[in-house]
Amino acid sequence: MPGTPRLPRSTPEQQGVSPGALLALVDAVVGYTELHSLMVVRHGHVIAEGWARPYSADRPHLLYSLSKSFASTAVGFARAEGLLDLDDLVLDHFADVAPEHPDENLRAMRLRDLITMTTGHHDDTSERTFPTEHWARSFLALPVEHAPGTHFVYNTAATYMLSELVQRLTGQRVLDYLAPRLYEPLGIEGATWEQSPDGVDTGGYGMSATTEDIAVFGQLYLQDGVWEGQRVLPEGWVAEATAAQVPNGDDPESDWAQGYGYQFWRGRHGSYRGDGAFGQYCVVLPHLDLVVVMTSACQEMHHELALVWEHLLPGVSDEVLAPDDETRAALVARLDSLELPVPIGAAVGAPVVGRTITFETNPLGIRTAVLGAGSESDSLAIEWEQGTWDLEVGRGELRSSWVRVAKYFDEEVLAAGAWVAPDEYELTARLIGGPHAVTVRLRVDGDTVSVTGAVNVKFGEREVGPLVGRLGD
Repeated sequence: MPGTPRLPRSTPEQQGVSPGALLALVDAVVGYTELHSLMVVRHGHVIAEGWARPYSADRPHLLYSLSKSFASTAVGFARAEGLLDLDDLVLDHFADVAPEHPDENLRAMRLRDLITMTTGHHDDTSERTFPTEHWARSFLALPVEHAPGTHFVYNTAATYMLSELVQRLTGQRVLDYLAPRLYEPLGIEGATWEQSPDGVDTGGYGMSATTEDIAVFGQLYLQDGVWEGQRVLPEGWVAEATAAQVPNGDDPESDWAQGYGYQFWRGRHGSYRGDGAFGQYCVVLPHLDLVVVMTSACQEMHHELALVWEHLLPGVSDEVLAPDDETRAALVARLDSLELPVPIGAAVGAPVVGRTITFETNPLGIRTAVLGAGSESDSLAIEWEQGTWDLEVGRGELRSSWVRVAKYFDEEVLAAGAWVAPDEYELTARLIGGPHAVTVRLRVDGDTVSVTGAVNVKFGEREVGPLVGRLGD
């Protein structure tokens, strides 16, 4: 089942890590951002692990761009099987969707340029590619301003092209192609991947996996692609994929300017990593035999990673440390106590239960809402442009509902609410499959209702409202 332990467990001291350093790391990250899970692996042993409820070991978490490192691995397998060469021209594989008269730079673009984010595009092409119906065709139709291989720009649509390439060559989704080659040897179960309108895995984002799935993936790379004595990744792939294949900046203090490999970032302190938006991390430090995995909801990722360097690295030793039972117990207790807050208050407030709130036109497209009250929980029915959401809303605890959040798939939402004042109802709704949550306050003034709040992490504007509505019958 998802989340099944596959790595041996040990105390931090036995693996040369101070439990005090780990405790300091947990406190620092929790004090800075919304931590969902943490797993630290030293010498192949898990020495610290924890999940902030409602997240848990068996729940897959959306990886965002950490998916790119898995997509890259699929390319590595395909190359080893003789299906492609990184020096292949892109148009040799995509002639059927290429523009009629490709320019010189597009004709020169190679697979190597896709995998190192040096396609020659001046800016990320994703916002011009993903809103369309045919992503590969749209990508290839865009101008390529620089000679391929000469200009680095983070370009998620380029990773999608690799995903479609693997599917074209193998007849399988990347998810299915990786199953016998990567997932099954590592015991990864229940992984999913979002798809394009053409039925191709999105590649550069959209994969979901558990915390331990990410940890075993990082450990596999740390072990040069060998797992339980058997070679899983093609020989030589790890060194090549995680090397600084291209420069991507000149700031010695930035972990995003130390070079870029095959969908892996090079970082400070001799590290490399896969990472995803809002704090999804698989950090590998080969010289320390250390893997650090975090899932979180973090708007500013640079500082979150810096906390690992600041608090954890000073506590890593080459030798077994003397037992520190008291600090280790405090670490375990801290990790076991992680829990994300929910609204706390009264079950009854302003007289709005069962009455329809009709909202003025708003950017969210929300038309009406009805708050209901049961004996043990509330309910919320929301009608908006994309349909209707019917949420069960816990009191003092999160309750589960499934809703359609996009055209192609449903997601589980956990919600809790309470009257935090006689005229104010607070609601938290969390898309438990990933980092996102929204917390709003509904204020009642006679027959007028206003709603304000914010999304915890988001591309673009995070504020919600103000939305203004009127109470009806």
